[in-house]
Amino acid sequence: MIKKIGANSSYFGNIIEAIQTSIHGLKLSIIHLKNALSKRRIGNDSFKKDGYFDPESSMVTLKYPEETLPVPDNGRYKLDLEIDDCIVCDKCAKVCPVDCIEIDPILSQDVIGETSDGTAKRIYAAKFDIDMAKCCFCGLCTYVCPTECLTMTKSYDFSELDMRELTYSFAEMSEDEVTAKKVLFEEAQEKKKAEKLKKDTEQSSKPSTSARPKFSPKVIKKK
Repeated sequence: MIKKIGANSSYFGNIIEAIQTSIHGLKLSIIHLKNALSKRRIGNDSFKKDGYFDPESSMVTLKYPEETLPVPDNGRYKLDLEIDDCIVCDKCAKVCPVDCIEIDPILSQDVIGETSDGTAKRIYAAKFDIDMAKCCFCGLCTYVCPTECLTMTKSYDFSELDMRELTYSFAEMSEDEVTAKKVLFEEAQEKKKAEKLKKDTEQSSKPSTSARPKFSPKVIKKK
């Protein structure tokens, strides 16, 4: 055990102490260097071997990107969306604490398809953007997704020089398709309003035929 330098240590005592601690640290460095040179890693899968990350017998760093650390299956990394299984319920955007998900839904009057689990789709996704620069990797959006189409992948290295490149768009509709679907929805809404107005007008124009309730007083006979 190396003794700590006391407050009353002499000048030369401090120098000797510094030399001893430097030699001790240098010995440790030489031991690790010998182990690293004697146990060279060959191949990209060598990190899977037992004892690869043992600090007493292996190198400290990896040869990235040729070698990477094993990623756990439940790791929270880059978000990915299966747009074909998305029902555009907007739950992920509502639960996100940092508002990194932006959705523009367009309602349809009929069923437009089904997801892989048989859930009916009635809403188009005109826009489904995820800004990974804002994401805090909490995973809440994946928990509330009813069709499990939103997942966190094992991809953790997705850095960009421009932060705008970290916004990923998953919607597959073109601008012309979005415009056409919005026009169809607005026409259907106008048609519903016209039908409702016509029905209300017809009901108000009919005379009231409701009869007044009859009241039959009871006669109480005195004894």
